[in-house]
Amino acid sequence: MDATMLTLAAGGGGAVPIALGLLVILGVGAQWLAWRLRVPSILLLLLFGIIAGPVMRSVLSPGHPLSIDPDSIFGPDLLLSLVGVSVGLILYEGGLTLNFRELRKTWRPVTMMVTTGALITWIVAGFAAKWVLGLSTELAVQLGAILIVTGPTVIGPLLSHIRPSGATGLILKWEGIVIDPIGVGAAVLVFEVIALGPEMRGVAPVLEALTLTVVFGTLFGVLAAVLLKEVMTRFWVPDSLQNPVSLMLVVATFTASNQVQAESGLLATTVMGIVLANQKKVDVHHILEFKENLRVLLIALLFIVLAARLKLEDLQALDPLAVLAFLAVLIVIARPASVFLATIGTGLSWRERLFVSWVAPRGIVAAAGASVFALGLENAGIPGAEQLVPLTFAVIIGTVAFYGLTAAWAARLLGVSDQNPQGVLFVGAPRWARLLAKTLQSRNIRVLMMDTNRSNITAARMDGIPAEHMNVLTVSDLSEIDLRGIGRVFAVTPNDEVNTLVLQRFKGYFDTAGLYRLATRHTKPVSSAGKADSDHSDRRFRTLFSSELTYQDLESFVVSGWVFKATPLSNEFTYRDFRSLYGPTMVPIGAVSASGTLNVATAGRPFAPGAGDTVLALVDPDELLMSPLAPEEPEGEPVDAERVDVDGEDREMSPPA
Repeated sequence: MDATMLTLAAGGGGAVPIALGLLVILGVGAQWLAWRLRVPSILLLLLFGIIAGPVMRSVLSPGHPLSIDPDSIFGPDLLLSLVGVSVGLILYEGGLTLNFRELRKTWRPVTMMVTTGALITWIVAGFAAKWVLGLSTELAVQLGAILIVTGPTVIGPLLSHIRPSGATGLILKWEGIVIDPIGVGAAVLVFEVIALGPEMRGVAPVLEALTLTVVFGTLFGVLAAVLLKEVMTRFWVPDSLQNPVSLMLVVATFTASNQVQAESGLLATTVMGIVLANQKKVDVHHILEFKENLRVLLIALLFIVLAARLKLEDLQALDPLAVLAFLAVLIVIARPASVFLATIGTGLSWRERLFVSWVAPRGIVAAAGASVFALGLENAGIPGAEQLVPLTFAVIIGTVAFYGLTAAWAARLLGVSDQNPQGVLFVGAPRWARLLAKTLQSRNIRVLMMDTNRSNITAARMDGIPAEHMNVLTVSDLSEIDLRGIGRVFAVTPNDEVNTLVLQRFKGYFDTAGLYRLATRHTKPVSSAGKADSDHSDRRFRTLFSSELTYQDLESFVVSGWVFKATPLSNEFTYRDFRSLYGPTMVPIGAVSASGTLNVATAGRPFAPGAGDTVLALVDPDELLMSPLAPEEPEGEPVDAERVDVDGEDREMSPPA
């Protein structure tokens, strides 16, 4: 019995299970802390990995449970194999986000960036590695090839934070995913030329290896995608096994492609994701969601593990001034030169080209590639190969720190940032929502309305409100919608279930904190005590305005003559005075601060705008006439539901269709 328990416990209190637990805790903890501190997560992941690995190994005795040595836990061969498979899964998930429709206007800059731009980066980085870092010609070319890549692990979070406008975001997203297998392929060719000797020297062997990598990588990727599509189309596996089968096929494709042609697996998994993303037979959104969650864990573990593999003496051997000079060449010369030369004649403005040249952080693919190739070159007896890994990690830390801390500032300076957008997307365009949208427009808040009811869309457009006649639930790719400046979604259709499905559709594209729905007819069933109880399913998203206010209530209020008001508050006229003026029936909608930030009133959260804010509310004009604070009613046209009162000024609106 005791032996069985020890076996199941995998060594009981040994160092290996403690180290494995630390890897998960440090990886996820670093990402959470980075989110709280609003800094790039990779910086904390690398910092935690270096502390847990080389620093702790130098402080504590060898084999101590709190000092992580990945090579002793996994073994070098198993570790690097797991790293390769994990990177393949990350690129597969990235491929699932690439839709060819995005390339209608950006195919040329993307193509030039991953070809001409990659070649320029390789040349400049290689020369700098030789003349600035003092590496041999072979290692300089190898390091230059490794640093071609950027990667979705760092580009994606950076773009989500900055939200660049125009085509720049799409260009950077496509470049970050497509360039990874290209960079790895280039690094493999250099490695084979260096390690395998004379038989790989010359143009013909290099071209042959490159051609085979592209052919077999593409072939295996397409075949795997078609196989998975057929499996799902013919219902050969249940829904519960679709994600595991997808995962299995990715690993099998990566392994098989690599066995046929070395290092073609990353291209195969990327192609597999792209093909699945662009086919029309089956829906792969649930697979993408699963892979996104898996990617977060993989990135956390990979960076911790690879950083922990570093040796403290290798880090100390680096020349800080030479490393800083090398980083300066990459940031100031290599990246701008590659972008500006590759985007000549592509129609991008100089501001867009400058911003694209400001974003090129290196990520997990560079770290994994350096680890694999350095080990292979060391085994081949190449002197100085041990410098590749610490130099690559120094570049990763330097580029992530620089771009992560300055890219948002650069985007704002260049006018291409969509950071912290305040706009509202209304899914549903009934009469009361159009009135509210018009009120938000008057406060310089961007609005966009979508509805399947053509008469509602026509009425919105007549009111000057941007509106699209479409069903959000049937849009295959949300990137097709121009959501620049939009940071919130209001699901305001008369169908409670549709509202929930709409917000689920946008979950992942927007933070859950920016997804709102109306109170449902079933949100507050009345209990025997006379109080309403909330259903758990309705707490997944924020409830607009009040838990007692339904779609039918809002329609009824507007029909009865209620109006939306936007009223500035001050020290002399406070929110308390505003409530007293319009009575207890007033419905707070939100408030716009002096800086233009929209604060939406929701159920269960205190709403207390202050001086300098503009309060938005749905009010009954009759309450104003009955209020003891009400001024004398001026002569003129009475206020009705077809008018919106903004800052005391009635603004005419078009009648509903």
